[in-house]
Amino acid sequence: MSLVDLIAQADERGLAASGLACLDRCVPLLGGDDEVLRPLWSSLADGGADGDAWGERLAKARAELDSADPSAAPGPAPGSAPGSGPGAETEAETEASVSDEDRAAALARRMLGTAPDDPCASALRAWADACSAAALQIHRLLDVAADGPLVAAELRRQVAVLELLAGRGAGGLRPALEVSTEGRRVLRAVVSRRARGRS
Repeated sequence: MSLVDLIAQADERGLAASGLACLDRCVPLLGGDDEVLRPLWSSLADGGADGDAWGERLAKARAELDSADPSAAPGPAPGSAPGSGPGAETEAETEASVSDEDRAAALARRMLGTAPDDPCASALRAWADACSAAALQIHRLLDVAADGPLVAAELRRQVAVLELLAGRGAGGLRPALEVSTEGRRVLRAVVSRRARGRS
């Protein structure tokens, strides 16, 4: 089954896990600790994305990652056309001076910033879909190989997470977290290697 089909058919827990896993793999771009999103994984295990636990733990993760920086210029909403809307010319002028790492980090911040505080199926589906696209774009930006091994691996991980949740329900959370942890280690190594290359 394709990634698009898996997202379309996923339940609330699967959608929340899908978006969370994409974000979790990209935590190295935000300077976050590997455990910063673990409480959100726990909330899914405890009862899905319903109730106050998800919102409270999401707020704490945002505070820890300092994603709500008031000095940061807001980026376009996921799915919006690039270079459209107010300030498009300014955005276009600054685009050339922004590094791939900065673009990737901005996408990761947007994933965290757009996570639904009071999730419902429709909000989670939109978020999971946006996170999927953003995570793939992040890996594309950081992939130095022409054949895109980082992107291909990220696509496999996204499919694996959704299949685990579809097949096992709550029992798929632990192996889904393991898949995400593996991807986070890979991305952290990539980020570190690129940083050494600039020094």
